[in-house]
Amino acid sequence: MTPVFAIAGRELRVLFASPSAWAMLAVVQAILGYLFLTQLDLYIQLGSQLMALPDPPGLTEIIVPALFGSAGIVLLMVVPLITMRSFAEERRNQTLSLLLSAPLSVTGIVLGKYLALMGFLTLVTALTAAMPASLLLGARLDLGLLSAGVLGLWLLLGSFAALGLFISTLTSHPMTAAVSTFGVLLLLWILDAASSGGGQSSILLGQLSMLNHYDPLLKGVFDTADVAYFALFIILFLGLSVRRLDAERLSG
Repeated sequence: MTPVFAIAGRELRVLFASPSAWAMLAVVQAILGYLFLTQLDLYIQLGSQLMALPDPPGLTEIIVPALFGSAGIVLLMVVPLITMRSFAEERRNQTLSLLLSAPLSVTGIVLGKYLALMGFLTLVTALTAAMPASLLLGARLDLGLLSAGVLGLWLLLGSFAALGLFISTLTSHPMTAAVSTFGVLLLLWILDAASSGGGQSSILLGQLSMLNHYDPLLKGVFDTADVAYFALFIILFLGLSVRRLDAERLSG
């Protein structure tokens, strides 16, 4: 596994040496920070009305689903810009053939690049989770709901990264990879709307919808089927990436 971590370390150094990565991180945190403060202000304004309800929603229920739901939408647009260079730029710079000819397994190369992406996205997840967690200094939070939201966001970003990595293996144009990844992710996100008509096809579309499996985790409902969906999604597209590069190595 040492070559895997070597590739991951190299990719992380390249990523964090890029001003665009820091700019994206800053913009994402600024947007989510604003949304977090907006939800907190809403809770403060509605505090007296909520207390009059027989079973009022808590601070965590008001803030966490809204914040993490917005994070999923924002990062759906940002992650393709991070994954687009993974293999597409290597192919454009004609360094992919050199990488594939190295004494490394294709699986190791794919996992190394994926771990680097997940290192960056784990940092994004941690910074996002730090916002509601900061309220522990002066309020009580539902840690179960917060943990489920963090897990859901992390799995969602892992799925985004796996799909983006695969699409990056298909082209030599990073921007094409970014636009294609965004289009597929958006389709998988809005399948939930198409599944509301009923019938067998609608049920199938609902099962494929990312939002359908992300929403329960945001509400604190831990279902192994939802976790399995994201795990299988990641494994599928990492496997397809390995298969695509294996074919390229054999043909080269």
